[in-house]
Amino acid sequence: MNSNSLVSIDDISREEILDLIERARFFEEHPNHKILDGKVVATLFFEPSTRTRLSFETAVNRLGGRVIGFSDAATSSSSKGESLKDTIKMVSNYVDLIIMRHFLEGAARYATEVTDTPIINAGDGANQHPSQTMLDLYSISKTQGRLEDLTITMVGDLKYGRTVHSLLMAMRYFNPTFHFVACDTLRMPKEYRDFCDANGIRYTEHTDFSPEVIADTDILYMTRVQRERFTDIMEYESVKNLYTLHNDMLECSKPNLRVLHPLPRVNEIDRDVDDNPKAYYFDQARNGLYARQAIICKALGIDIYKEAAK
Repeated sequence: MNSNSLVSIDDISREEILDLIERARFFEEHPNHKILDGKVVATLFFEPSTRTRLSFETAVNRLGGRVIGFSDAATSSSSKGESLKDTIKMVSNYVDLIIMRHFLEGAARYATEVTDTPIINAGDGANQHPSQTMLDLYSISKTQGRLEDLTITMVGDLKYGRTVHSLLMAMRYFNPTFHFVACDTLRMPKEYRDFCDANGIRYTEHTDFSPEVIADTDILYMTRVQRERFTDIMEYESVKNLYTLHNDMLECSKPNLRVLHPLPRVNEIDRDVDDNPKAYYFDQARNGLYARQAIICKALGIDIYKEAAK
């Protein structure tokens, strides 16, 4: 395994998180460089994506690198039965870095075991999404002025939502308090509740998306109920619209509250929230470019400050 790979947010320390946030801030101020001149990056998306793929590809382009890959596994040799191992080993012959999204949990970790080329996990099933977590952390830091001692309310699909799982793990360094709002079917899995207990993270669970919970919140993290994770369509239909944020629900919220969402949204945030100054999800998506520029350079072992000064 290449030590610069990023498979899980659990792979990086508090100091590395803070360093990546500073690098993201640098790229927000200076987004265009030729740091990756001569580098080739593969984006292998075995599962559909819009924001993650486009922001990674834009990050590479703005840094002067080249992108190869696919956005649909049906156009790759995996549709002919080629194994993930063979695909990774073959692509490794051509590139300096592989960014991959896969529908199977653990796929990115497996990829690091069959190649020395650094791997960035762009999402593996319901497991991890560390680059999303870094842009979330950057967004939280920007809007709150800190990461420490915040109350974060996570709403919706907490069972399959890899973004909330990754964010929960990353926040263990910063003394958070969590509210988990979900129905029994989609509650936060036991392994993550056990993680909170083991790391002294305070949390409460709710089935009611109440005004009291919102009033106590600094970051309101809404999530989509993910139809693609359900094997029973009737079960999905029964839970898909249980929690919807409307603009009037924010009237008694804290002035510093910001609404985040990893996107895409369906019905969980009403369009009347979009013009509220507390709605931050589109800015959050833009922050993904800067966070991913930082992650790419770290994965390639590039000293951005030294290179940018040339």
